[in-house]
Amino acid sequence: MENLNTTPLPRIGDKAPSFEAVTTQGPIRFPEDYAGRWIILFSHPSDFTPVCTSEFMTFAARSDEFEALNCQLVGLSVDGLYSHIAWLRTIRDKIVYRGMQHVEVRFPLIADLRMKVANLYGMIQPGESSTSAVRAVFFIDPDATIRAVIYYPLALGRNFDEIKRVLVGLQTVDRFNVALPADWHPGDEAIVPTASSSAAAEERMTRPDEGTQCYDWFFCTRPLPQEESEEVPVQ
Repeated sequence: MENLNTTPLPRIGDKAPSFEAVTTQGPIRFPEDYAGRWIILFSHPSDFTPVCTSEFMTFAARSDEFEALNCQLVGLSVDGLYSHIAWLRTIRDKIVYRGMQHVEVRFPLIADLRMKVANLYGMIQPGESSTSAVRAVFFIDPDATIRAVIYYPLALGRNFDEIKRVLVGLQTVDRFNVALPADWHPGDEAIVPTASSSAAAEERMTRPDEGTQCYDWFFCTRPLPQEESEEVPVQ
């Protein structure tokens, strides 16, 4: 029998579930407080743990890059506010990692002792841990729609170049109405949307648009302006 108390996990294309929370930067209404911006909502298993510490230092050190892409970072773990504050002070005052030190974490970190938000977003996965959030990453667009989700286990730290690549890729898809191939990076060619009729396929193969390279009717690519695809302007 279906458990009617089970909250469905938010999926790509869903509206980001709303909540109110206390954070290290004050109370927030999510995602309403960040309307018109991209959001990366991410969870970590616990304060005062080494992998999480390395991740928070990396996110904080690169926060200007995400800010330039009109993206708000919001972190979460199932620890309390005072634990969060003490941990972030320790990061700032004591920890050195890959040349980073005196790192100030300025984005909000949600206190979620009752696991309300973590359960709402499917961050508690009992096969991995029933008391800690996995390393979830939700990419939420300016219309509060979930556009991509990545889950990592507790023992594996995230790849921050990939997180930024996904964000830039989603913004590029929206701006240029294209798809992006495997291992795409800013400056690479994009994939033109597939022809939707036999006539359009024939037109594409016999008279492709200027700058478009068609290998077959369903697989056509075109370059994007490198300076535009690398830095998507703030909306």
